[in-house]
Amino acid sequence: MDGANLTWIGIDVAKASLDLHFIPSGQAHSLTNDSAGHQQLQSLLPEPACCRIVLEATGGYERKLVAQLLDAGYHVAVVNPRRVRDFARCLGLIAKTDRLDARVLALFAKQAEPAPAQKTPEKQAEIQQLVARRRQLINLRTMESNRLETTHVKTARQSIQAILKILERQINGIEKLVESDDDWRQKTQLVKSVPGLGGVTATTLVADVPELGKLNRQQISALVGLAPFNRDSGKHQGKRSISGGRKSVRCVLYMAALAARRCNPVIKAFADRLAQHGKPFKVVLTACMRKLLVIVNALVKSGQAWNPQAAS
Repeated sequence: MDGANLTWIGIDVAKASLDLHFIPSGQAHSLTNDSAGHQQLQSLLPEPACCRIVLEATGGYERKLVAQLLDAGYHVAVVNPRRVRDFARCLGLIAKTDRLDARVLALFAKQAEPAPAQKTPEKQAEIQQLVARRRQLINLRTMESNRLETTHVKTARQSIQAILKILERQINGIEKLVESDDDWRQKTQLVKSVPGLGGVTATTLVADVPELGKLNRQQISALVGLAPFNRDSGKHQGKRSISGGRKSVRCVLYMAALAARRCNPVIKAFADRLAQHGKPFKVVLTACMRKLLVIVNALVKSGQAWNPQAAS
């Protein structure tokens, strides 16, 4: 449909509420963020072909609504809140309320026309949540282990040790659930075939980058936030830097790159070559992270395990 005839809808999602704004009509609605509110929302929306909807990523409060809208056939984009806030500043809109945020989202939808979200297969969504929960439990285990080292009272130590045992059982149980999926297991084995990449890295990559094997090297690097962007103006040649992307993936790739520099001959030779050209340590490590990601992407695409000749 012609953009001039579309309705652009911004939805500001909070834990307990939904604020809507429609362009060009200017309608505004406030609903509850629950099943009743979601049903009421769909009764207010035009036909799927006649509108475009934009929401911000809110850490999970938007997931159920997005899934329902995608199931109903709507064009829904989930965008980074920082992009929307920068857009609002460009318009001179400094104030921030839920109703105003919904209006800004509708304006952003019309001006930027962000790419729609893709429906995540049910199994993939389940695995992503299990992996996220595993990461949370591991963080809790680390905190409790640190407390144990500095606790000397017997009763307190016993309490911490009991919690650690529970956390260990929970982590092992989630890992068994995740590994029971054949497609998941095959992809993680491909990732772990790369020297320097262990179980945590493999699990995070497969869960948080479902696009692995579907994009080219430039696209996958930009998606994760490992593609360097120019900072040039006139005669000034600024430093290239990475921005945005998926933080959880970059965190595990950072640790993997440190390990790969020692035990992966391809990455070690690549890093040494950059270092010999005078590249700073941080630049070298970021390049190694990007190369590891590109290698993994190629392995998943081809279905072939690690081959040092092909990767070099």
